[in-house]
Amino acid sequence: MNLYDQGLLDTAAGFAAALVLGLLFGFWLERAGFGSSRKLTSIFYFRDWAVLKVMFSAMAVAAIGLQLLAAMGVVEPLQLYVPDTVIGAQAVGGVVFGLGFVIGGFCPGTAAVGLGSGRIDALVFLVGAGIGSMAFAAAAPAISPLRGLGASGRSGVPELLGIDPMTGAIGLLVVALLAFVMAHAVEARMRRIPETTES
Repeated sequence: MNLYDQGLLDTAAGFAAALVLGLLFGFWLERAGFGSSRKLTSIFYFRDWAVLKVMFSAMAVAAIGLQLLAAMGVVEPLQLYVPDTVIGAQAVGGVVFGLGFVIGGFCPGTAAVGLGSGRIDALVFLVGAGIGSMAFAAAAPAISPLRGLGASGRSGVPELLGIDPMTGAIGLLVVALLAFVMAHAVEARMRRIPETTES
């Protein structure tokens, strides 16, 4: 039984688990170089695709791992917390999040890692994120119709496509592998461009 299913997320055990997982998550983000806005934004210049590689790896491993654990009876997927799918609101939120990533060079998690590493730009980003969150809270009543646009309950990509979760997880792995090949080819090409220019 997980902490969410038992209603223990707001207990000492829940906070301790969150702290440990958060520290481990931050440690590995820093190890991957994700505490640096330069590293994170290199993908927009097609020079370093580490963000795509790390995130795709995490999603594929988590998706397949979850399905394997479910098949073995270790995890019951229906007991896991999954936020409802609201396609319209989440699409708009994705665009806003993406713009913030491009402009600020961080997402909230990587900004926290950057702050832990002593980076001032991460602090500026987090202050801006806090102001933006308060602005969103103030504007929430005005945009309430958008918050329900395209609501489809607890559903993910497999449900929307009408396929079983394991097929969806394997499909995600295939897409990730293709993305890795593409990213490697683009990185190799971008590394050769300065050499061609200089000659």
